[in-house]
Amino acid sequence: MSKVAIPDWNPRGVLPPNNPNAPKSWDRSPYTVSLTDLILRFGTSPERNTILSGFLKFRSALHAAGLVDGFQWVNGSFVENIETIQERSPFDIDTVTFFHLPDGKTEQSLASSAPRLFENDKIKQDYSVDAYFVSLTCEKPEPLVAQSAYWYSIWSHRRRGEWKGYLQIDLSSTDDAEAQANLDKMTLRGDRP
Repeated sequence: MSKVAIPDWNPRGVLPPNNPNAPKSWDRSPYTVSLTDLILRFGTSPERNTILSGFLKFRSALHAAGLVDGFQWVNGSFVENIETIQERSPFDIDTVTFFHLPDGKTEQSLASSAPRLFENDKIKQDYSVDAYFVSLTCEKPEPLVAQSAYWYSIWSHRRRGEWKGYLQIDLSSTDDAEAQANLDKMTLRGDRP
């Protein structure tokens, strides 16, 4: 899918779940966006920039472990206007990483080669990322469909039931250097570019 612009928050402070002018179109959540656009849009405070720095380090650790093929869904209060909704900064960034196993690796060998990288509590501590994983390398499609449906149903609503949208970014490292450079500039200036 081609990349799109990140939509504005709706009046409730969340990304819209779809294009309200064309609700049956493919212009809907998860919105496929660039990593750089994620950085530029949500790097609006020192707290957010710290979380984004952790997220980029998390991606770097994934790449070092061989996870470079797939995509990530990004969600949580980080992509909401949480500063207005709840008068607080986001605590972390929520991700589900959908990945293809590197050649010659199994899920077990991958986890044993980088055990801290696949423990949610450690990831939160090390990177400020609430991380989950779904392998795209499977013999039967049913578990993948079930996992996708689960995450879509969880992430397309706030806890009180209102619909919301979320984002999808490519897992490859293609945009990471540019995203890091933009984040570094924003962090030094203390403002948005």
